[in-house]
Amino acid sequence: MTAFILVSGMFTGTHIWQDTAARLTARGAEAHTAALTGLDGPRAAAAPGVDLETHIADVLAVIDSVGAAGDRRIVLVGHDYGIHPAVGAADRRAERIDRIVHLDSGLPRDGVPALAAVPDQSLREHLAGAKGADEADEADGVLPPPAHEEWPRWGSTAGVPDAALDRLTALAAPQPLGTLLQPLRLTGAVGPVPTTGVLCTGNGTSIELVQMLVRLGDPALRPLTDPRVSFFELPTGHWPMLSLPAELTDVLLRAAAGEGHRLEPVDDAAGPGHLRPFLMDVPDVPRERHGNVDLYLPDAEEPRPAVVLVHGGPVPADARPTPRDWPGLTGYARCVAGDGAVGALLDHRLHDLGDYERAAADVAAAVEAVRADPRVDGDRVALWFFSGGGLIAADWLDAPPAWLRCLAATYPVLAPLPNWGLSASRFRPVRAVANAGALPVVLTRVGREMPEIAATVEEFLAAAKDCGADVEVVDVPHGHHGFETVDLTDESRTAVRHALRTVLDHAFGRDSR
Repeated sequence: MTAFILVSGMFTGTHIWQDTAARLTARGAEAHTAALTGLDGPRAAAAPGVDLETHIADVLAVIDSVGAAGDRRIVLVGHDYGIHPAVGAADRRAERIDRIVHLDSGLPRDGVPALAAVPDQSLREHLAGAKGADEADEADGVLPPPAHEEWPRWGSTAGVPDAALDRLTALAAPQPLGTLLQPLRLTGAVGPVPTTGVLCTGNGTSIELVQMLVRLGDPALRPLTDPRVSFFELPTGHWPMLSLPAELTDVLLRAAAGEGHRLEPVDDAAGPGHLRPFLMDVPDVPRERHGNVDLYLPDAEEPRPAVVLVHGGPVPADARPTPRDWPGLTGYARCVAGDGAVGALLDHRLHDLGDYERAAADVAAAVEAVRADPRVDGDRVALWFFSGGGLIAADWLDAPPAWLRCLAATYPVLAPLPNWGLSASRFRPVRAVANAGALPVVLTRVGREMPEIAATVEEFLAAAKDCGADVEVVDVPHGHHGFETVDLTDESRTAVRHALRTVLDHAFGRDSR
């Protein structure tokens, strides 16, 4: 028999599992809920000294209370913050745990506090500044629970019925700060335990997106391709036990049975998609490296317009080669130079979702350096953003300088995904486009985009239409994210040529229509 132990996340208690637990029991499984000190029942009050170790002990108590009969298989389910005490407990009872289910949660790591997984970045910075992780034993305060309208800061509430959201708010408890600030300590025993990730696509994560991140080569994500790791998706927000309890029950039972999608390992022979050759032949033009900026120079005597290419991300800090040497981006830069303008390609420091501020500063500094180069006509510059770099475009849409002749975006993210913790930031092109005025925007849209990213593009286009912004869409109906190196088709080549021609026409001041 399978015995599920359900561990809730921030501000919540065992009550959120009521429907799911009943359904698991009806399907022949056992369901146990872990009451976390300070968050559940009569103990749901400010509890001085409660930290992550306290909650690990709470989960261990439930594990130890479940009979050790040979036919009893324990599956630990951690939602949100709950994955941290779940993994911590599993590390100490690894021989008892059959599988760990990460329910719309992150990947806890040894020595890293749960605060690192809090989606709201401004709150992360505030708490980290107020009390460092090494002061966690002194953390006797609490984080107040969200008001009714504040829950989206902690994860998308898509699909949650109004009555369930009301109850979630009414029963929410303050989160002891020590649970967020104390580093998780693991011995490594939990490493071989099979795991399943249940991704809630309405909260901004999908199997396809995780697969793409794996292909970028982040060593921390390579273990996700292990055959012992499986994945499921649920088409809902961050609270599937409230929005899709029947579907969640089915997924948990299938996970316990070892089912689920397996990620494809990186093909070291073929190389990841972003390092494969550009889809077109490109001219051999001079390249100069100036700090973090590469200039691709046309054969011209007089100053020429420039196109500054801004890569996406986050890209791991130790990724090699860095983005300015990726074939797709260098292909664009060489084409720009071959057509008579200066192509500028930079490395910026978008290594984590919390890095948008410094990445935007890197882009702004690079643009000024490019404009100051004597071979560049500083009054005729275009900016071209790719993928996750699209959020940085908000700065330029919101207050376009006179010298900015065009803004382009290719398979961009144009609004922060719900679990990125950026909803209150300035990096929201869907809002900034209202201030774009007459600035021409060239948007390359791929038909096989990841749904969570495609939704931001459609939201942007709707906002642009409402404010009358000048947006030209270049469609690649059969193209994927990063199509320039993975979809080597005539359709893709036509789209790239069209986008290049349109951007350069605007940069040179030619009539492109």
